[in-house]
Amino acid sequence: MSRFNDYRELLKGPLYYATTITLACVIYWRTSPVAIAIICNLCAGDGLADIVGRRFGTQKLPYNRNKSIAGSVAMASAGFLSSIGYMYYFSTFGYVDKSWDMVLGFLVVSLASALVESLPISTKVDDNLTVPVTSMLVGSLIF
Repeated sequence: MSRFNDYRELLKGPLYYATTITLACVIYWRTSPVAIAIICNLCAGDGLADIVGRRFGTQKLPYNRNKSIAGSVAMASAGFLSSIGYMYYFSTFGYVDKSWDMVLGFLVVSLASALVESLPISTKVDDNLTVPVTSMLVGSLIF
C-alpha cells in the first residue's frame, strides 16, 4: 500500500483513494454517470497512467517534467474506455441509459481529469483527490 515502506503514506494517497470511491458510491450510487466517471478515471485512468508512464514515459510533458505524454494518454484512454464499459454494464441492469451523449461526456471528463493530473500542482496536491474532484465537477456540468 505504500511506495516507500513508510506507514505514514497510508494516511495520504490510499486513504484519499478509498474515501473518494466511497463518497462517489454514497452520493451518486449506480444511477449517475458521474460516479462511473469518478471511479473509472481514478482507478483505471490514474492507475494505468502510473504504470505506462514509468514503463514508456521517456518523453516528458513540457510543462511538467515529472509527467510523461505516454502516461497522460494512457490515463485519458483508460478512464474513457473503462467508463464506456461500465456504462454498458450498468445499462444492462437498467441503472443508466446508454447514449452517444454519455460517451462524449465521458470523453470530456477523462480528458479534463488527465489534464489536471498532468499539471505541476499534482506534485503538491495528491492526485487521488484532484482526479475525482475534477471528474465530479466536470461530470456534474456535463451529465
